[in-house]
Parts: sequence; C-alpha cells; structure tokens
Amino acid sequence: MRDRMNVYFPPELLKQISELADRRKLSRSAIIEAAVASFLSPDGADRREAAFTRRLDRLSRQVQRLERDVGLTAETLALFIRFWLTITPPLPNDAQAAAQAKGRERFDGFVEALGRRLQKGQSFLREIPEDIGRVEPGET
Repeated sequence: MRDRMNVYFPPELLKQISELADRRKLSRSAIIEAAVASFLSPDGADRREAAFTRRLDRLSRQVQRLERDVGLTAETLALFIRFWLTITPPLPNDAQAAAQAKGRERFDGFVEALGRRLQKGQSFLREIPEDIGRVEPGET
C-alpha cells in the first residue's frame, strides 16, 4: 500500500524531473521515490565519501608524479649547467661571433628535435623508471 503525498516543486526542477522520466521511460513518481530514497539512504553518504576518496587518491598520485617530474627536470638542468660550465673554456673575443651563430644554429636544431619528439608523444621523463628520480631536497 502506498500513501499519497502532495509536494510542490519549482517549475524548472519539475521540468528536469519530467525530462528524466521521459528519457528513462519511468513515471515521475518513480524518479522522485528513487531520489528521496537515495537522499535518505545511510550508505549514500558512504558512496559519496568513497568517490571523494578515490578522486583524492588519484589527485595525490598525479601530484606525486608532478613533483617527481619537476625534481628530475631541475636536477637534470642543474647537472647539465654544472657540466657545461666545467668543460667549456672561455672563447677569445674574435671567435665569439662565430660561436654565437653556431649556437643559434644548434639551438634551432634542438627545438626542431624537441618538437618532433613531442608530436610523436615521446617524453624523456616517461623513459625513466618510476622508482628512479625520487629527489630529496638538498641532494645532487
């Protein structure tokens, strides 16, 4: 047996209920009953909490990957700069113009190679195993 209850909805909400009922081929009463049952269900809060927990876990893993990638990038750049400064002797003044021209040419080649890798979806950071590259502050 069912008891009758009269309720009033704002026109926009009633329109949404009617559209959902039409799409699902259900009565408006069935839609309202399911919504109220879901609202009153104690496990509804548990399901929402579980969904939030899954999302937070996923976001935590993404942030960890970002931290790893940023750490690897910073360390790679720092090591390269240290290496470059260590092995590169200063140039005499008469050779600097030619070296700058060659440097621009090499940089353009680097940018083109980088563009090709990115277009192919290749990433240096993806080539590094997950357990390598956990950089702690102060490590070099």
